Amino acid sequence: MPELPEVETIARGVNKRIRGDRIAHVWFDRHPQPFKTPRTRQAKGLEGAAILAVHRTGKHIVFELSSSGSAPNAFESGALKPDSHERKALRPDSHERKALRPDSQWIVHLGMTGRLLVTTPESPVAPHTHARLTLASGRELRFVDPRRFGRLEFRDLRRGDAFGAPGDEPLTIGANEFAALFRGRRLYIKAALLNQTLLAGVGNIYADESLFHAEIRPRRRANRVTRAELDRLRLALRQILTHAIRLGGSSVSDYVDADGARGFFQLEHCVYLRTGQPCRRCQTPIRRVVVAGRGTHFCPKCQR
Repeated sequence: MPELPEVETIARGVNKRIRGDRIAHVWFDRHPQPFKTPRTRQAKGLEGAAILAVHRTGKHIVFELSSSGSAPNAFESGALKPDSHERKALRPDSHERKALRPDSQWIVHLGMTGRLLVTTPESPVAPHTHARLTLASGRELRFVDPRRFGRLEFRDLRRGDAFGAPGDEPLTIGANEFAALFRGRRLYIKAALLNQTLLAGVGNIYADESLFHAEIRPRRRANRVTRAELDRLRLALRQILTHAIRLGGSSVSDYVDADGARGFFQLEHCVYLRTGQPCRRCQTPIRRVVVAGRGTHFCPKCQR
C-alpha cells in the first residue's frame, strides 16, 4: 500500500501538472468498489470544476475544487491545444487565486495498488482504469487500481465538512504531542505507529525503518518506551519520511508517481524486506516477525 512518502510524491506531481486546470469531462467505469460517493454525484460535482490545488492529507490525495472559476475558454472547447505558455495562461493569476475558495473536494485513497497518472488522451488505457478526467488543457487524469481497494469520494463543502485525517501529521507533530500518543498504551510500538488514528500516513515500510534508526524493537510495549527513545523515534520518523519523499518514495510493488516513474528509497531500506540479509550496521541477519498482522523486520542486535 502506498504510504506517506508515496502519496506525497504523487500529490505533488499531480499538483504541479494540473493545478489551475479545469475538469471538462468525467468518465467512470461500472465497478462499484472504488466509489465512496455514487459515480453520478461525483461526475456532476467534478465536471466544470477548477482545480485550485492538490495535496496530501494522511494517506489520501485531496483535490481542492471551485465551481466558480473563470469562464470557459477556447482550450475547454477542444479547439486549441495549449503549449507551455498557454498552459500558464490557464492557471489563475495571484489575484484570481485569492478570490477563489474551494467549494468542493475530490478525495482519492489509493488502497493497495491504486495509481494516479497525468497523461494524454492518446495514451493506451491501462487495464483496471476506473476513472478518466479530461481536462481543459487536453490532458487526462486517470485512476488505475487493479485490486480495487482504493476509494473515490466527492464532498460538497457548502453542505458538509472538509476532509481531515483522523490522526496527527508525523512530519510536523511536536515532541510532547508525539510522546502523549503512546502514554498508557500497552500495544506494541509497531502497532501504535500503524494506527492511523494516532499518526496519519505511517505504514509498514516506514514504521520498520524508523524503529530501526531509533534502535527500538517493534514488539516493545508502547507504554514501556522511554521518553528519550520516543524523542529519537519522532526524529527518525520525520527524517526518513522526508528523505523518502526526496527520493520519490519506495517502489516495492505497483507504486509509480504521476508520470509513471518508480521511486528509489527502496534502495536504502535497512530492514524492510531484508529478512536474512546482514544488517547494514552490525552484519547480524535481519529477522522477520508478525506484528498487528503485518510482516515486521528488525535487527535483533541494533534494536533493543
